[in-house]
Amino acid sequence: MPHIRLPEGLPGIRSAMAFRPETAKPLNDLVEVLLRAPNSLTPGERELIATYVSARNDCHYCQSIHGAVAAAHLNGDEELVRRVKHDFEHANISDKLKALLVIAGRVQKDGKSVTADDIQRARHHGATDTEIHDTVLIAAAFCMYNRYVDGLDTVQPRDDEMFRQRGLMLAREGYIAASKDNVAPLAAG
Repeated sequence: MPHIRLPEGLPGIRSAMAFRPETAKPLNDLVEVLLRAPNSLTPGERELIATYVSARNDCHYCQSIHGAVAAAHLNGDEELVRRVKHDFEHANISDKLKALLVIAGRVQKDGKSVTADDIQRARHHGATDTEIHDTVLIAAAFCMYNRYVDGLDTVQPRDDEMFRQRGLMLAREGYIAASKDNVAPLAAG
């Protein structure tokens, strides 16, 4: 049961965004840029970073939806998503992404935990300053998104197929287009 009266029928962050559409827009704009805008990291890689941070924060909704979006970008490879969440060092991903996930994990714990050695490892494996910057920002932003979802105790279904379908839609259409259905219930009411 959510801590405040959120619109019904919208799980996770979608209900919180429908509650305050004026804050939903900048939050969706940010996630669109972080996870979908042109970048040397693929959308799948950036979604894996968001998924990993959300799993470390134990936010069921965010790790499930972003894991589903990552899988959609990665040819449906849900096993890879699971591996990244639980043991990325042995996952079939690049050494660069592994190094960036170390940085993301440090940011999730405490931004001051990122070390010069972590940055050097990422650079050694080809990470650019922009990729390091964006990894830190994705990790920091997803700590906020996770706390937004969990702090309001939003409804978080355990329906893998629902996440899979929504993930496919988000991968195809993006966060800004998909967010329009978050505010529609309020506009109609």
